[in-house]
Amino acid sequence: MNTPYAWQTTTAPTSSALFDEGLRQHMLRVYNTMGLGLVVTGLVAFFVASTPALYVPIFQTPLKWVVMLAPLAFIFFFSFRMERMTAASARTAFFAFSAVMGLSLASVFLVFTGASIARTFFITAAMFGATSLYGYTTKRDLSKFGSFLVMGLIGVIIASIVNIFLVSSALQFAISIIGVLVFTGLTAYDTQTIKEQYAEGFGHEANNKLAVFGALSLYLNFINLFQLLLSLTGQREE
Repeated sequence: MNTPYAWQTTTAPTSSALFDEGLRQHMLRVYNTMGLGLVVTGLVAFFVASTPALYVPIFQTPLKWVVMLAPLAFIFFFSFRMERMTAASARTAFFAFSAVMGLSLASVFLVFTGASIARTFFITAAMFGATSLYGYTTKRDLSKFGSFLVMGLIGVIIASIVNIFLVSSALQFAISIIGVLVFTGLTAYDTQTIKEQYAEGFGHEANNKLAVFGALSLYLNFINLFQLLLSLTGQREE
């Protein structure tokens, strides 16, 4: 027998299932885009480090400063152009940024052994995966930690700039420890933020663009975690 509530009881679960499936697809786009970005970065870094004709004129000349600062220029570009970019242009810019980051990270293969780089990558992947999963599944509101994480990030950046001139191993150790904690927290925070942004329902094009910028934020967390852990545990070439 039909009841006045029959329509409501059948469509509510359906709507919930559709939302859950849409969210799952959205997060897959985020992680797939981030993963492809990491692949591009790794391939470019390895290729440059394996080609003396490329790394000698870059890392043994003042050009290295341009290469090191280029990723920062991309971050500013994303910040100022985010609202006006389409999903397709944002995706293209993200992969261009990933390639530039690979160029900047090529020196890692010149300083550390391949075994320690591989080991650190898998440690980073495990930490990142566990933390991001927590951010996705937890019911706890992580937004209240956002301001503290941002302040920690600013502190790490300032200390890193100061240490360029001081070259203090003790300060670098402290930066690495604090940085690992900050970027681990940011991974959980950003994952939850990406999930919540999808729930706000901006539409197909906007969600595709959000997926790219979500991938960018998680990509940056991963790269920074990797570099900090490598500075702590990496074995240098003899």
